[in-house]
Amino acid sequence: MRKLQNWAWLLLFGSLWGINEVFVGDVLSQNNVPRYSVILAAMAFLILAVGRGVVNRPGSSTVLGIFAALFKLANAAPFYCHLLGIFMMGLIFDAFATWFMKEDKLRVFRSAAAGFMSAIGSNAAFALVITYVINYKYWVAGGLPKVIDHIFVSGSLGAAAALILVPLGFWIGISGSWLSDRRPQWTYAGTMGGVVLLYAIARFL
Repeated sequence: MRKLQNWAWLLLFGSLWGINEVFVGDVLSQNNVPRYSVILAAMAFLILAVGRGVVNRPGSSTVLGIFAALFKLANAAPFYCHLLGIFMMGLIFDAFATWFMKEDKLRVFRSAAAGFMSAIGSNAAFALVITYVINYKYWVAGGLPKVIDHIFVSGSLGAAAALILVPLGFWIGISGSWLSDRRPQWTYAGTMGGVVLLYAIARFL
């Protein structure tokens, strides 16, 4: 039951991240909000941290990112660079969370460090891969200045948000995990119901 419940949690948090990317991202983009990707990243780190608090296992954040990318792929136009960014954020956060956030107890400094380094690291990894490995024309045209801006400007803004949101999210996740352990069957049913609801909302809208 516990394994099924963990998968259900990751699917729920991945779907929350995905619906944030699809709908909040669309609203911000249509209204030309400057650097709206930083806002999306901040919300993603909060969701990742909550998910890590509930399922604190190596690999769990990568799986969460995969579920988020699949949600966006199923409910929005397939901008593959966005899907790559989501996946890499989950992967990089997974690496630093595994390093800094091993304990099922909030350590503010360590979780803040994980958030800060994940923000810088995921921006750097994405910018370098999309520009110099995949050679995506939009990024190639921007060249090194665009890469530097994404790493050091957008990355620093995201890192500042992650310093606060990752410890907060981890604390929320730990608290929720303790509560869910008392009613595992109800938690599992409610989690799967939440996933179905999110997909229904996405299809309806």
